Amino acid sequence: MERWKGRVALVTGASVGIGAAVARLLVQHGMKVVGCARSVDKIEKLAAECESAGYSGTLIPYKCDLSNEEEILSMFSAIKTLHQGVDVCINNAGLARPEPLLSGKTEGWRTMIDVNVLAVSICTREAYQSMKERDVDDGQIININSMSGHRVISSPETHFYTATKFAITALTEGLRQELREAKTHIRATSISPGLVETEFAFKLHDNDPEKAAATYESIRCLKAEDIASSVIYVLRAPPHVQIGDIQMRPTEQIS
Repeated sequence: MERWKGRVALVTGASVGIGAAVARLLVQHGMKVVGCARSVDKIEKLAAECESAGYSGTLIPYKCDLSNEEEILSMFSAIKTLHQGVDVCINNAGLARPEPLLSGKTEGWRTMIDVNVLAVSICTREAYQSMKERDVDDGQIININSMSGHRVISSPETHFYTATKFAITALTEGLRQELREAKTHIRATSISPGLVETEFAFKLHDNDPEKAAATYESIRCLKAEDIASSVIYVLRAPPHVQIGDIQMRPTEQIS
């Protein structure tokens, strides 16, 4: 991780769960991390914790609604002005709404598309342009995907969410091909964990906290720190090594 010390990473959805764990670990390894979310109170608290712990990096909270392209572009402009640009982009933010294909509300579908697909694509484009204009040839774009981006389980409430994650699988491979065509060594990686014990299920089942809790009790889950460790694994790879996709599940989970 030595070559990443002092360099700038953007982590979306950094207020809780996987995003917060990734931001903390990158700061611990000496990176300057811009952590964004719609609300920055928790990121500000995390930044203070990192500072108190004496980590060599810095966490910069940034308020951004990823469903709004203007706010995303404004964030990248601010990063350029204050920190030169982005060297690592961690597209972590994502959400699920309980909207089945046969009865779901269009508004819920659109929200998932906006955050899970369009925001990832916009951040990826802007991060690449930031790297290109500064002649950064060893940058890294990491999409936090899901095992739902590789198989469809019998759960009507998550079928549309699953479709957005299949899109991330395709977008990451398409990005890799475009980067190769551009003759750059900027790398693209998809990290696909199984069920991770975060606030995700409680937001999905926000009207039924007991159902959300049961989700995590029914199966062995990964921890947010497990996914953060996989991000470090990707960043530690030699610059000539392309890690395309990491699929993660607990050893006890076979399906």
